[in-house]
Amino acid sequence: MKDGHMHLEYGPLTEEYVLQFVEHAKDMGLSEIQILDHTHRFIEFEPVYSDLREYEVQDTWLNNRNLKFRDHLSTYVELMERIKKMDLPVKVSYGLEVCYTPQAEEYIKSVLKDYHFDFLVGAIHSVDGILYDMPFSEELLWSKFDTDHIYRRYYDLVFSCVKSGIFTQLAHPDTIKLFNYYPSYDLKETYDALAELLKEYDMYGECNTGCNYRYHHKDVGLSDELLDVFKKHGVKIMPASDAHHPEDVGTLIKEVYERIEA
Repeated sequence: MKDGHMHLEYGPLTEEYVLQFVEHAKDMGLSEIQILDHTHRFIEFEPVYSDLREYEVQDTWLNNRNLKFRDHLSTYVELMERIKKMDLPVKVSYGLEVCYTPQAEEYIKSVLKDYHFDFLVGAIHSVDGILYDMPFSEELLWSKFDTDHIYRRYYDLVFSCVKSGIFTQLAHPDTIKLFNYYPSYDLKETYDALAELLKEYDMYGECNTGCNYRYHHKDVGLSDELLDVFKKHGVKIMPASDAHHPEDVGTLIKEVYERIEA
């Protein structure tokens, strides 16, 4: 079994910390893990987040230098290259979760061109400069804008992310649902279009369990509807725990495999 999405975000860039993820993966019966970090960890990507700074609460969140923009990308790459050369009980590959916006696309490409990663995960975490998945998102976004509008803009951005050609994997495709807001219109047409794009660009779509155990949403990863659409179109599906701590590695991954194979 493979867990295709976990973060070093809350720990140091050290071999000792990475090996805690490896050890827990072994204990969970995994054969392979993909380690990544959000681009907001790295100094080189700070300009990507400029559109979020219009709102004071988001600006404060970005200014937490204990977690944001505190390391150089080269430090991470050098660490993970050392890890990959070790004799480990679990196969390890590494990449990034890139917070994508269309206006930052060329800048993102300019940073990434100097590095080789095993994979690159594209993610939409904001809708027109407002984060949708934070405690303050209820006030900034969901209580102020029409839910149908938020969903349409979110999937417009997801489609742009896929079409950018930068990424090998799409992070949590339907985590926009995490606070249990749903549009009034049928998402089937949107899901079909997304599946066709993922096939065209040969990208994985994640079945990401973080929405369940981190945000307490009922779905274990993708909704039944979106999972069925991905399977119907033959989209490659990546089981993903979105672990932010070593002890979360592999959470509900067995259940994802069971859902995919059902």
